[in-house]
Amino acid sequence: MNCSPFDLRDYYFKELAENERRQTEVHVKICAHCREELERLRGTESALLSLPDEEIPQRIGFVSDPIFEPSAARRWWAAFWSSSARLGFASAAMLSVALVVFALTRPVPQISAPAPATGMLSERTALEADFNRRLNDAVQKAVAESETRQARQTQELLAAVEKRDELERQAVFVRVKEYLDIEKKRMNKMILASNDYGAQR
Repeated sequence: MNCSPFDLRDYYFKELAENERRQTEVHVKICAHCREELERLRGTESALLSLPDEEIPQRIGFVSDPIFEPSAARRWWAAFWSSSARLGFASAAMLSVALVVFALTRPVPQISAPAPATGMLSERTALEADFNRRLNDAVQKAVAESETRQARQTQELLAAVEKRDELERQAVFVRVKEYLDIEKKRMNKMILASNDYGAQR
């Protein structure tokens, strides 16, 4: 802000009349504040003049311009991942390759030993029979324990239901008794009132 009667910017850009310009020059010589303001204007002008000139763009770039389009490889990759049919085909191809690799790299099966003799066959049959018997015993024991546990849980549930019903029944009896007591008192009051009324007449 300057204290000159004229605008220092107009003075600096030589837009004042001759007599106004002379008055401003005299004022600037005696006023330090206005001299500083004038120096700031000169510094601003020199800083602006030191900037290089840039050409104004002829048009604004839009996202639809070709420069913003992705490359052909990127477009193909995006189309591939957005197509479920292509993804399914790629998954099937990878699974097929994995199966072929597994089939080619799995170990060679061992040649089976010759058939056991009849003595070993009877021992194997005995072992199988013993295993089957033990398995049946274990299954029957597990079933029996499960049935016992189920029966116990059922009885506990029935006992809980009966107890709850009994409590509800008792609560109903208490409510009915309270209601009857209230009605009895009301009837007694009505009888007493009617007796008093008869006695007064």
